[in-house]
Amino acid sequence: MQFRSLAHILPAEPMQMGPITIHQPLPTQRVDQIDPFLLLHHFGPWEVEPGHDPLDLSPHPHRGFEPVTFLFQGGLRHRDSRNNTGILTGGDVQWMTAGRGIIHSERGSKDFLASGGVLEGIQLWVNLAPEHKMVQPRYQDMKADSFPLIDLPGGAKLKVVAGQFAGQQGPAQTYSPIIAWLLDLPAGATVELPVPEDYNFAAYMLDGKLSLPSGFGYEGRNLLHYKKDGAGISLSGQAPLTRLLLLGGIPLGAPVKQHGPFVMNTQTEIMEAMRDYQMGKMGFYIEEG
Repeated sequence: MQFRSLAHILPAEPMQMGPITIHQPLPTQRVDQIDPFLLLHHFGPWEVEPGHDPLDLSPHPHRGFEPVTFLFQGGLRHRDSRNNTGILTGGDVQWMTAGRGIIHSERGSKDFLASGGVLEGIQLWVNLAPEHKMVQPRYQDMKADSFPLIDLPGGAKLKVVAGQFAGQQGPAQTYSPIIAWLLDLPAGATVELPVPEDYNFAAYMLDGKLSLPSGFGYEGRNLLHYKKDGAGISLSGQAPLTRLLLLGGIPLGAPVKQHGPFVMNTQTEIMEAMRDYQMGKMGFYIEEG
């Protein structure tokens, strides 16, 4: 297999969001998107005291893309203007299609806030093609045990959230071809993963350390953005455990105009989104206790 080489190494830079600090490897000044992926935020791991909610996001709108939350530790509660409620615990994933517009909030779940503990996750923004920008909103609440788990050499384990691996299909429904795999890579394990040649591809390291066929090593909190010059990637674990989110997709190739929580194709569409939100066309959601 011809392995892909790296196009960019994108560090997850600390960013202040209100009272909390998250780490953002995408977008950066060098790379504004890895089409169709627009944004990646790694929050935590935070040690949370009982009764304290570091991630209390008040109701806010979205249009034109899919916010996806991968929860690794802790507990979150989702509610939205379409009457969806989701309670996430470690290992769960929620895949929300904002489409024509939705208002939602996320905060620590009641059980998690009562006990406290460690909270850690990733929020990923997946773009929608122009013909899907205004689809009806959809909410997918996927539990940890719903993902195919595949054993790989050296004790590595891969979970399939979206797309396929080794004939196993992930449960996430997507509007364009997407790969979302979660990989646990122990020390000394080397895995070779095929990637469709027409897909953009990236690997975000939550922690640990790994090496590539080039011989170079990389530490956690880095996003490895690959060139489209091979049929797969090879990763070798260099720490007791390296956790990765592997992302691939066929590029949409559409213009991107973003204003806050709205991602559209033209400035006119952004203005329409702001107007529609103000007029209540994305629904109504009032936070409850």
